[in-house]
Amino acid sequence: MSLSRAPRRALSAAALVAAAALALTACSSDSNGKSGGGGGTNFVTSTGGISTVAKGERAAIGTLAGKTIEGKQLDVADLKGKVVVLNVWGSWCTPCRAEAPHFAKTAKDMKEKGKDVEFVGINTRDDAESDGLAFEKEFGVPYPSLFDPYGKLILEGFPKGTLNPQSIPSTIVLDKDGKIAARSLMALDATKLRSMIDPLLAEK
Repeated sequence: MSLSRAPRRALSAAALVAAAALALTACSSDSNGKSGGGGGTNFVTSTGGISTVAKGERAAIGTLAGKTIEGKQLDVADLKGKVVVLNVWGSWCTPCRAEAPHFAKTAKDMKEKGKDVEFVGINTRDDAESDGLAFEKEFGVPYPSLFDPYGKLILEGFPKGTLNPQSIPSTIVLDKDGKIAARSLMALDATKLRSMIDPLLAEK
């Protein structure tokens, strides 16, 4: 019994890894961040590599829920009503480490100012939660991260044809209705990160 089940589990894990590899290009530091708007999508890419979607043309995310690296349950759907910043990262990724201080500082600053913004990380391709926890401690990250070692949450959470993550790091920003409004496929500093958040906070 155990012999028949073990290969299926191994194949399942292998399939997830292969799918995630196709969906995400590991550790991209491309500053151009250019992407097309084909396939029926209605987004534009600025010269700074940040893609945006007009308010009436945005798509909702799929299911993005699970256990965080801190061991708690989190469902992004529960954050509807606020702007949500989703950052895909890995502790092994050099550009992720470069942008982490900017994300930590921006998240803290906006919380102190009472802004309607929530930050959620998606920790992927790390072998254990402890790797992510060490990263968060090193950079003072004040927000939770979903643990997604094989990229399953990423594949289920971002429908095909939307502004989905395609590299590590990637940042997706949801509007207050829980719809995908902006995406970056590069490491961000605080200024570029705020340029994705502030217009959504100002929306009525």
